[in-house]
Amino acid sequence: MIRISVQPAPIDLGTEIAGVEARGAGAIASFTGTVRGDDGVTELLLEHYPGMTEGALVALAEQAMVRWGLMAVTMVHRVGSMEPGDRIVFIATAAAHRAAALESCAYLIDRLKTDAPFWKRERRGGDARWVEARESDAAAAERWG
Repeated sequence: MIRISVQPAPIDLGTEIAGVEARGAGAIASFTGTVRGDDGVTELLLEHYPGMTEGALVALAEQAMVRWGLMAVTMVHRVGSMEPGDRIVFIATAAAHRAAALESCAYLIDRLKTDAPFWKRERRGGDARWVEARESDAAAAERWG
């Protein structure tokens, strides 16, 4: 089972974890990312390309399902205006064993950062700027081949 959502609504962790539980799974791994307030960030605006973004996330989830023999994948990503501390992304994987669940969860967040079309604008007081892709994100994605 694959569940993908790109939404402006806050992420409810209890609901999302319950949705990834799978009969026969021995492990569920999850990652929750939050908006950082470092360097004085007061707002993060996230935009996406509807349809294309969801398609990219489905493709990543399908790759993970095959590579690790997963039972379930849930990926939820927020869009719109958010403040430091808000949940921006949630990923969970269910597998027969913990190594597959943990590795696939790490794979999905690493690849999401480079493969899904999102655009970020940070606001610091009265100044706003679009965020460029980071080399560290590309390096993390590349380690998965």
